[in-house]
Amino acid sequence: MSSHITAPRGTQDILPPTSARWLALERRIHDLARRFGYGEMRTPIFESTELFVRGVGETTDIVEKEMYTFFDKGERSITLRPEFTAPVMRAALEHKLFGQGPQRWYYVGPIFRYERPQKGRYRQAHQFGVECTGYAGPEADFEVIALAWELVRSHGIEDAVLNVNTIGDDVCRPRYREALLAHFRPHADELSADSQRRLEKNPLRILDSKDERDHAFVTTAPTFESVLCDACREHFAALRAYLDAAGIPYVVNPKIVRGLDYYTRTVFEIISCVLGAQSTVCGGGRYDGLVASLGGPPTPAVGFALGLERFLMMLDALHGEVEQPRAGVQAIGLGTQARALLVPLVTELRRMLAQPVFMDYDDRKLLAHLKMADRNNARYALILGSDELAAGELVVRDLEARTDRRIPLGRAGDVAAALGEEQS
Repeated sequence: MSSHITAPRGTQDILPPTSARWLALERRIHDLARRFGYGEMRTPIFESTELFVRGVGETTDIVEKEMYTFFDKGERSITLRPEFTAPVMRAALEHKLFGQGPQRWYYVGPIFRYERPQKGRYRQAHQFGVECTGYAGPEADFEVIALAWELVRSHGIEDAVLNVNTIGDDVCRPRYREALLAHFRPHADELSADSQRRLEKNPLRILDSKDERDHAFVTTAPTFESVLCDACREHFAALRAYLDAAGIPYVVNPKIVRGLDYYTRTVFEIISCVLGAQSTVCGGGRYDGLVASLGGPPTPAVGFALGLERFLMMLDALHGEVEQPRAGVQAIGLGTQARALLVPLVTELRRMLAQPVFMDYDDRKLLAHLKMADRNNARYALILGSDELAAGELVVRDLEARTDRRIPLGRAGDVAAALGEEQS
């Protein structure tokens, strides 16, 4: 006997009723993004590998270790999307959107990274994020952070902490690179293998290392504050002033650099201890050089990304399994004749009602049908059996109050109106 085929390691099936929680979160995300003036962008799940090498950075963990890359039948190097920002910028360039002025986009969808699966971390994960382009000033940084903060706090994550930092620009970053090289070079032999490899290529990446061998050297590394140019210093001060004015609390954390090469100036993370250990809820920042690196015009931009799996885990830890209110109608036809009358009625009700309408087509006893209504979490049952057929009536049972009411067996509009009375 052949064994069952299972989902690939690091992936998951999202089944009812859990999928209803995903849908509820996604609805709130779509609503929030719309209120901030963002439009949804959807990009292909796979892209040219070059897009991520140029956009994300050759020395990042994503490009070096985590991408799902393969050659297609045309011998083209293809990569499953490991993050959204580079594809969104590629799409905007391809469709000449930057020529239309500042833009605001958001996305919700899967990403793919080959890493060790663990709780809350999957090889196919899902992200929500936003990208705001065309604004060089700190107002855009503030807007993006405010959107992320609103999503986190509106879900009751009260211990959330916003960490902000600045990592400079093309003017002051070379000075910081030299300061880091002077700090790390004397300890090169003591660094992790990854940090040794990145030391000369991109020493800023060492600050993002999670390896214990690097911890002591990262802790004592110089901060950007000492080398910031006046323009970057003013930008960061203005951002903090906006956060203060809006009453959004924050901590300036000089160790935040984020894990992708395209960031400039503002970087930020929102963290929480809801899951026990401190963990990142979402992160992002400014990336003014990314569009130009992909062959487009110089375009200032800022954004963030949030992992949906981890966010839902946090909501579960905070609120537990939230019992969903009963909703909808279970149509129960006891016998062939009753089903023949109910099927067209159900079709019409599905056109009229905003709530779900369920129906089972097998011969079962009433108790078995009612158990199925409970499984569907239906609020009402429409019961049609031999007695009801003889009387020309339907029984409307309130499955929450456990009360019955009889109504004439008539048109779908009359039944829908009766259900409206029941719900009022």
